[in-house]
Amino acid sequence: MPTTYRPYHPNQSFLLPPSPTEWLPEDHLAYFIADAIDALDLSAFHRRYDGDGRRNQPFDPAMMVKVVVYGYATGVVSSRQIAKRLAEDVAFRVLASDNAPAHRTLREFRQLHGIELTQLFVQVVRVAAEAGLVKLGRLGIDGTKLRANASKHKAMSYGRMQTEEARLTAEIAALLKQAEATDAREDREFGTDRTGDELPAELRRRETRLTTIQAAKARLEARQREMDTAAGRSPDDLDPPGKKRGPTFKRAMGQPPAKAQDNFTDPESRIMKTGEGFQQCYNAQAAVDEGSQLIVAVDLNACGSDVGQLLPMVAQVEANLGHRHQAVLADAGYASEANFAALQERNQVACVALGREGKRNRVIDAATYPATHRMAEHLATEQGKADYRRRKVIPEPVFGWIKQVLGFRRVSRRGETAAREEWNLVCLAMNLRRMHRLGWRPG
Repeated sequence: MPTTYRPYHPNQSFLLPPSPTEWLPEDHLAYFIADAIDALDLSAFHRRYDGDGRRNQPFDPAMMVKVVVYGYATGVVSSRQIAKRLAEDVAFRVLASDNAPAHRTLREFRQLHGIELTQLFVQVVRVAAEAGLVKLGRLGIDGTKLRANASKHKAMSYGRMQTEEARLTAEIAALLKQAEATDAREDREFGTDRTGDELPAELRRRETRLTTIQAAKARLEARQREMDTAAGRSPDDLDPPGKKRGPTFKRAMGQPPAKAQDNFTDPESRIMKTGEGFQQCYNAQAAVDEGSQLIVAVDLNACGSDVGQLLPMVAQVEANLGHRHQAVLADAGYASEANFAALQERNQVACVALGREGKRNRVIDAATYPATHRMAEHLATEQGKADYRRRKVIPEPVFGWIKQVLGFRRVSRRGETAAREEWNLVCLAMNLRRMHRLGWRPG
């Protein structure tokens, strides 16, 4: 008998219009995100369009939020790629109900509603808490370095800026002198009627580079002045504060170290040490609930050190949930006498590593560092040892999911505020994926 195939008629029209709700399985992530977004308060998004009187109708904010969040939840971050998926991907088309916003519209929506999208993260955390998903047992706090949308090769040190500034200034002066000599010679040869309005291309290039370097140099000096002022220095202070005599400062107030760097592409990002060497990065923070592995607080800044982030993260968790966890766990990057004293003042149980493996048994002066000494005593107890073993197990898998599953290792926006908004959006998407996996259903 000849082989028979299942019917295949590419040109056959539908006799009845198909329903988009039949295009995906009932438990598909797209449906879950749509239902979850519908359950949230989106009034802040709508307020931007109230009474606008615009002739062209904007896209429904609920649809735009669903599409953008689903894009991040599936590793599609680029607005161009999202726009492409809206034409080619069934799940995106279902969420958009066959709307097709252009990539510029998607990009502008994400930029315009950065604050509102950040507030959605807090709403989702509170919904998860009300649903009993957040267990309030151990809380793991950790940071991870995210590559900035800038190359480290577009950065320059303050010392080199000074050298380049002097070199370019001399070259520009030489080129101007050469141009004046050329003008004088041509005036003698051809008369004085030539305009000579345009600068030579070589001179324009050097002047543009000099202007860029001077702007970066000014940013470094302003940043250093702020740090010196915070440290108690004054412009005429040549000796260390509090000492009548002593060695003078190595640098004048407001003068950065020669190795201090500024990036021409994203000046707010910083060079940080990563597993791939030194890169242009931001430091992203996350507080993760052990029982659910949901992210309950987030932050991002341009400081490579974690030590200043512990207390703000603990405070943000309490603000988001209205409750505190039984214990806060963190690695040695968050360890400081001031942090431990503040945690004890808040009556917050904590387990913060004091150093790497094999270096935790150092002797600590109880009179000088009483809070650190009490932390060392806690780490020596059975409960402290159990907490210590769990400190990495809680947040690290979440960072792994974000970087490996979602493929999010580099922020797509420039500037600390924009990068922080994007990190909030990533963590919002990650939480919704996790809640879908835990079997929670809106409504």
